[in-house]
Amino acid sequence: MYYIGLDLGTSALKLLLMSGQGEICKIISKEYPISFPKPGWSEQNPVDWWNAAVDGIRELVRDVDKDQIKGISFGGQMHGLVVLDKDDNVIRPAILWNDGRTSEECKFLNEVVGTEKLSQYTANIAFAGFTAPKILWMQKHEPENFSKIHKIMLPKDYLAYRLSGVFCTDVSDASGMLLFDVEHKRWSEEMLNICGIKGEQMADIYESYEAVGTVTPEAAKELGLSEAVKIIAGAGDNAAAAIGTGTVGDGKCNISLGTSGTIFISSKNFRVDKNNALHSFAHADGHFHLMGCMLSAASCNKWWMEDIIGTKEYGKEQESLQVLGENHVFFLPYLMGERSPYNDPDARGAFIGMSMDTKRSDMTLAVLEGVAFAMKDSLGIAKSLGIDIKKTTICGGGAKSLLWRKIMANVLNLEINIIESEEGPGYGGAILAAVGCGEYSSVEEAAKKLVKVVDTVKPDSELVNKYEERYKIFRQIYPSLKFLYPML
Repeated sequence: MYYIGLDLGTSALKLLLMSGQGEICKIISKEYPISFPKPGWSEQNPVDWWNAAVDGIRELVRDVDKDQIKGISFGGQMHGLVVLDKDDNVIRPAILWNDGRTSEECKFLNEVVGTEKLSQYTANIAFAGFTAPKILWMQKHEPENFSKIHKIMLPKDYLAYRLSGVFCTDVSDASGMLLFDVEHKRWSEEMLNICGIKGEQMADIYESYEAVGTVTPEAAKELGLSEAVKIIAGAGDNAAAAIGTGTVGDGKCNISLGTSGTIFISSKNFRVDKNNALHSFAHADGHFHLMGCMLSAASCNKWWMEDIIGTKEYGKEQESLQVLGENHVFFLPYLMGERSPYNDPDARGAFIGMSMDTKRSDMTLAVLEGVAFAMKDSLGIAKSLGIDIKKTTICGGGAKSLLWRKIMANVLNLEINIIESEEGPGYGGAILAAVGCGEYSSVEEAAKKLVKVVDTVKPDSELVNKYEERYKIFRQIYPSLKFLYPML
């Protein structure tokens, strides 16, 4: 039996073919454009995602017995607003997770509606990337388009709809909309009313491992698949990555170094931190999780390497970075604003501490360290809740860097486990497909059998102490610059 995991990312759709025994048989990637119509805006055309899925699935299954393909599931970029009219046409480009246009709407939600009520309704507060503020923005700035809305979707759910004809979402992805009562796993009537939308405009809710239907005859013909192929609800990219790294059950941790960065802590119990600095979401294993999210992680390194110093030789650039814990240059990684723990869409990146003897290598190192320090901000909040974390898995493009793994281990003072497959969301999606098709009895059983640790990076006590002193300085920089950001 074979299972397909679709990882709908910001820059590309990654497609993964997995056997029932967990072997990754093939991986391909299909890129699509992203648009930045105005400063701080970020949009994509959902039809581009579908075209990438059609081309990609055809290529993925070209050399296997198509009758053995049993299920398709997803890991997808979260929070994006996809709106369809009554004829299932896309009304406007999707407004993405890293879009920062909704500062006024977030201010209204957090200050007028109030963070206490938002937390009561949804277990979270308003962040610029969340879906509810985008709906309010559309209602105010594009009333004609708003009036046409028949269906409100998240990005991966558009693919599920095109494949199955079922208007669906899963609990993990829905948790990031600010429209979902996370504790009780249902749409929040209060939030729907605040946003001026109706329940029938929202999708049916499934657990991430549940089948929503099968491939439609039209999609089956276009893809060359059997109509018996099951479509499984899937999960938001971070929850899917957590499945793909075995971060299920209680008290497990995963760090993702992708375009954005997350620290993800699984929990069998629902909980909320008092300041809502961490997101409190439903998890793809049927339980819950806490998550700290930074909007720019590996993308900071990509920006620095490719756009600023003009190289794609990442490994070569890091070869000279031998001395750690003594860098006097600091970098704030807030290139797209920041979410956890500051919730500040106006925040921006900054280098500080340069002198006449500062070298390019110092600034390169500062970028890697700055992302790790920002991740430590969220880890500290989790520890303040009494969660004892000693080790973590790691995934995402940035996790391929041996140096960055070492920096992370020592800044966070955690053992970092490297797993056999670094294809977090795509692998997680394929595992969810296998569970949904009955190959495994539960997500936890599948993760236990399929996810294998192949290496561990342990922190060094001397380096941990050095980085702790550096971190004390780092955490003072943002508060010192905060008042400047609105002027910029």
